[in-house]
Amino acid sequence: MGLLGDIRPTVRKRIGRTASYVLFVAIVVVVALAANWSEIARNFFRWDIAAKLWPGILRAAGNTLWYTAFSFVVGTFFAVVMALLKMGSGPFKWFAIGFIELFRGMPALLTILIMAFAVPIAFKVSFPGGSTGGGLVALVLVTAAYGAEIVRAGIEAVPKGQWEAAQSLGMPWMRTIISVILPQAIRIVIPPLTNELVTLLKDTSLLYIAGMTLMAQELTTFGKYGATGMGNSTPYFVVAAVYLVITIPLTYLVSRLEKSMAVKK
Repeated sequence: MGLLGDIRPTVRKRIGRTASYVLFVAIVVVVALAANWSEIARNFFRWDIAAKLWPGILRAAGNTLWYTAFSFVVGTFFAVVMALLKMGSGPFKWFAIGFIELFRGMPALLTILIMAFAVPIAFKVSFPGGSTGGGLVALVLVTAAYGAEIVRAGIEAVPKGQWEAAQSLGMPWMRTIISVILPQAIRIVIPPLTNELVTLLKDTSLLYIAGMTLMAQELTTFGKYGATGMGNSTPYFVVAAVYLVITIPLTYLVSRLEKSMAVKK
């Protein structure tokens, strides 16, 4: 056998991992040495331009959080309804299946375009908040569709003995759901729903396609107009930093919740 064949698998694995780290560091060093840092700083990291984004960026961040919270709360409510309908029977079950498959199957951007522009033109209706309101309705529908599958999985994960115990006590189906099943399912679905919240926060950036007034702009739209108006890409990186400040703690929370639920199981 060759030299590598005489080395234990754990040692070979460690050598391979070390080699990959060394290669990665070497690539980073080469790129760093070849980069024109003065040009990068001039185009992407202008502190004077970043300063001009305040306090407008705070308003945009507030709008982003409001759009996220509204879509998540209302969407989760309808997610529970659709999950229960899908677990039922008859026409309501097929309606729920059609709803879930439709809005899970379409891109969120297309759903926003339809609700913000196509529906108001076709049915001569106007959502509160205009096209932005239509975009929010789209995010609610998408959240409800994805959340319904999460909630349904959580309900089905509750041990069947809980259903049987409630039935033996003569509890009606709806009371069993509300009093016995949902409280246990909530503990199960909190981690994936929180993960969906992080995704939804980033999806609010798609609202830019609906067109927004200055006061209604979310972070991405604010960054786009800032970069266009100032002729510099710094606003994009400031907006990216704000997104990270919001999403990293949420992602950490999701990780902790998943570990907590794994321990409890």
